[in-house]
Amino acid sequence: MTAQTSPPSRMFAKLRNNPLLLRLNHVPYNLFVWGILFLYLMPLGFMAVTALMPTEQLGVKQAPLYPARIQQYRYEGKDYQIYQVPTERGIQEWVLINPGPKTSEFLDPQNPNAGLISWTGNWHQLTGVYEFSPTWENFLILFNSLPFPKMVWNTFLITLIGEIGVLTSSILIAYGFARFRLPGGNFLFYVLIATILIPEKITFIPSFFFYTNVLKWKDTLYPILLPLFFGNAIYIFLLRQNFRSVPFELEEAAMLDGAGPVRRLFAIILPQSWPVVTTISLLHFFYSWNETRLASLYLRAKSAFPPVSFGIQNYQSLTPIDNIIQAGTIVALIVPVFVLLQSQKFFMQGLVITGTEK
Repeated sequence: MTAQTSPPSRMFAKLRNNPLLLRLNHVPYNLFVWGILFLYLMPLGFMAVTALMPTEQLGVKQAPLYPARIQQYRYEGKDYQIYQVPTERGIQEWVLINPGPKTSEFLDPQNPNAGLISWTGNWHQLTGVYEFSPTWENFLILFNSLPFPKMVWNTFLITLIGEIGVLTSSILIAYGFARFRLPGGNFLFYVLIATILIPEKITFIPSFFFYTNVLKWKDTLYPILLPLFFGNAIYIFLLRQNFRSVPFELEEAAMLDGAGPVRRLFAIILPQSWPVVTTISLLHFFYSWNETRLASLYLRAKSAFPPVSFGIQNYQSLTPIDNIIQAGTIVALIVPVFVLLQSQKFFMQGLVITGTEK
């Protein structure tokens, strides 16, 4: 005897399998995700909007939140601003011709032949009639005030030399920890990882004293580049974990063919570790491009080797205007964002691989 489902049960089963209802079940989750994404991107949106604002809009409380200028009206060969003026007939959009401390003269743009209208009150408290008007003037001021081609070249040069140094040293050290039995090797590796826990503020003063007073490297790039040629603890850890995941049998086969350690590293290990190497390269590029701490410590304000972030930071401290500061921040962010978008496939693949247990 076969069991039969009741009509209500069949109806509920159809409702559960309805595609529209299945999509509606995901609506709260999607709204939550979009809400978090909006809150996360809101500062970036505010930064972009502020960068496009005219300078005269910043100090006006009645100004809108988007880039805008007060509408203007041409009268007798000159441009005058339009304000919302309270009158007996309600709010009127009049042109301010002659502002005064207590009494000002306005012109009705709808009826200019009627002449000037006297209005008593403080015109500073009036709200202007704004129109959407983004401006690129802030970026032009920034580019005209700073040697951007030189700063970009310096940044790429620092990044390239740093990439070569940190990749070469980190790969060699990680390969030694992953494949060779060293006396006390595990202890040395744990000591290396423990250096990640040391705050950089502790080493600031002795490092600064050594580089500037002993080696006389003040206002040079050596203190910024030299530490990179001794590896990075985080990069070494990621590379070691990835190298250990490569089957040792492949290296044993190469050893039978007479391959030495260096050849095995470049012929077997690195070709299978490009995702993690790409990830480390990107991480160091982002670090080098945004680096201002060491540059501000060892370079002067008028240094001959100003990186982009350091040069923009100095200019912002001398010109504390909000819209120009935001414009400089956008300029500093453009290149890292562009590089990340172009290489996100390798970047995400590398994060997945290095995040797994080896």
